[in-house]
Parts: sequence; structure tokens; C-alpha cells
Amino acid sequence: MLTSISITSLYVLDQDQALDFYVGKLGFEVQTDQQFGPMRFLTVALPSDPGHAVLLERPAPPSVGPEVADQVRELVTKGAGGGHLFLTTDDAHKTHAELKEKGVDLPEEPVVQPYGIDFGLRDPFGNSVRVAQMTPPPA
Repeated sequence: MLTSISITSLYVLDQDQALDFYVGKLGFEVQTDQQFGPMRFLTVALPSDPGHAVLLERPAPPSVGPEVADQVRELVTKGAGGGHLFLTTDDAHKTHAELKEKGVDLPEEPVVQPYGIDFGLRDPFGNSVRVAQMTPPPA
């Protein structure tokens, strides 16, 4: 039976720029960075959750054929690549302030939701990132 998700994939157009954003600004750590056949296999993970990595993948073979890669790159450029991360924090207001201080473009302020406090942003490639401080479920 399945037991966990180990890797989630996001399409990025420039893996070094993705490293600067995910590691330099959001606080992820590099887990794997190696040439794997025709691709650079680059994964990052949060230090508090090393069992769930994010593959920062260029839209190119072997994930998509050469004829589709151009179409995927165009969609990613428009923010329609389908990538989405939902991250949690202990303090949404503090995390928002820290990210703002690091130069992250934050179009939303933290907002109270039925499930907690959250805000959204996009990575440099248009992938959606939401950060939430979850409200504990009622006892």
C-alpha cells in the first residue's frame, strides 16, 4: 500500500533562478543536485520536512517530448503551468514579514480563513505558492 509522497514536481524555466528563490528566499535546502542523463535532477526540501522534496524540473525530455516542451514553457511563462505548493507555518504574519524583507513579491496580506490564516504568492515562473497558519481542528 502507498505510504507517502516523496517528490512533487514543479516546472521552472531556470533551475539556478529557482534555487535562488526556493533556497535563498523561502528557506528550502538542496536535497539532490546531479546530472541524470539528459536532465539536471534538482530537488529541494524544507529542513523541517526532508521526506517531501520538490523537483525543480525544466520542461524538457524526458518529462515531456521536445515538441511539447515549447508549449509547456509558454504555459509556465504565462503562470498556467499548473504548479502549486501549499506550505504551512506557525506564524503567518511573521513569515509574511520575513519573506517581504527578503524581497519576495507578496501581492497578498495574510487573511483569516475558516482553516487558519494564509496568503499567496507566485514563484518567478508563475507557480502558485500558498502559506498557511492552520487553525487546530475543534476538540
